[in-house]
Amino acid sequence: MATLSSLPVVLSLSLILFSAIPETIMVDACHPFPQLPEKTWCVANPSAKEVDLQNNIDFACSKIDCSLIQYDGLCFFPDTNISHASVAMNLYYQSNGRNSWNCYFGGSGLLVTTDPSYGTCKYEFF
Repeated sequence: MATLSSLPVVLSLSLILFSAIPETIMVDACHPFPQLPEKTWCVANPSAKEVDLQNNIDFACSKIDCSLIQYDGLCFFPDTNISHASVAMNLYYQSNGRNSWNCYFGGSGLLVTTDPSYGTCKYEFF
């Protein structure tokens, strides 16, 4: 077993988690991605560029049903790219096995352990 600190820098940077996860995450050498906490959601990085957020929406919605962020959807409001991207990115992440790499989105995705749901907008968790 190797620790996260011995993995390449690129992998270390791609595993951004907001939580009280222990500093050292054990990694199996055959599976270089650490085991994630039981409940995780994928959201858009607040510092992501608008064009990247729109690209993430377009990509995710070409693969999964994004009716939640359509005009009559439960997650349409607030009508912002960061909000819509977060919902779409999470739907994609959840529907593709909740693997850390399914939330990478070119560095514009963040994995969080606090449910980002709000009001009538419930973030999917499979």
